[in-house]
Amino acid sequence: MIYEFEQFELDLARFELRKNGEPCTLEPQVLALLALLIEHRERLMSKEEIFEKLWDGRVVTDATLLSRIKSARQVLGDSGKTQRFIKTIYGKGFRFVADVTAVNEAAAALSPGSARPSIKGDPI
Repeated sequence: MIYEFEQFELDLARFELRKNGEPCTLEPQVLALLALLIEHRERLMSKEEIFEKLWDGRVVTDATLLSRIKSARQVLGDSGKTQRFIKTIYGKGFRFVADVTAVNEAAAALSPGSARPSIKGDPI
């Protein structure tokens, strides 16, 4: 599955975030957090739920989560002030709020305008 939002693509199969087609550099845990928030974008995710899903119940501090949120915002060009992508609901949790289009990877490969390899004898 590929999630598209603004100039970004989150490719779950490749576990990669791309901006304008170019891979972004970010820690795997930050990418996992971003994927989690995008996959559950229709609702608020509590800190406890995020801790359970990303850290598998291990004890981590709020500061650890806030550090990962900050890193995710930085790679997206967002901030705690603008919150274009990741919204903080104080005392409750976080929600991904940008418009997202989910694209099946197979459909994306066959979409019009996508490059298709030429097969010898194949009329293009």
